[in-house]
Amino acid sequence: MNRKSILTVIAAVVILSAGFAVGAQVSRPYHNGSVWGIGQIRVKPGMGEAYKTYLATEWKTNQEAMKKEGIILSYKVISTEAHGTQDFNMLLMTEYKDLATYEANQDKADALAQRIVGDDKKQEQGYRDRSEMREVLGNRLGREIVLAPK
Repeated sequence: MNRKSILTVIAAVVILSAGFAVGAQVSRPYHNGSVWGIGQIRVKPGMGEAYKTYLATEWKTNQEAMKKEGIILSYKVISTEAHGTQDFNMLLMTEYKDLATYEANQDKADALAQRIVGDDKKQEQGYRDRSEMREVLGNRLGREIVLAPK
């Protein structure tokens, strides 16, 4: 074999080896799932029923409209115990297909809220009204990890 043939064989072996190594790295026992928007809420003492009534009416109406429009996949309300006086006791969770869909639909979601909830002035009044019932401690985005290969 001449030198050029040997170099060609060596290059092919290196390229194939690199391809197998990359392929092996991609095989995982899990895959990325949907993205969740998670609101951490502290419902004020004595305001639990009033806030749940809001969630079951206005909030749910908006969530159902977003679901119907394909902006979100699902939503959940989780009640928790607080671990201190400044801890959340409720989680509002909204599921999106993925981060790209979440970002791409922001304008669509805003326009839908204008139709369902009302103009900016009405939405601001709603925030003020709800501040009597609850405090938003934080909002997070989280990605679900599905414990199965893709």
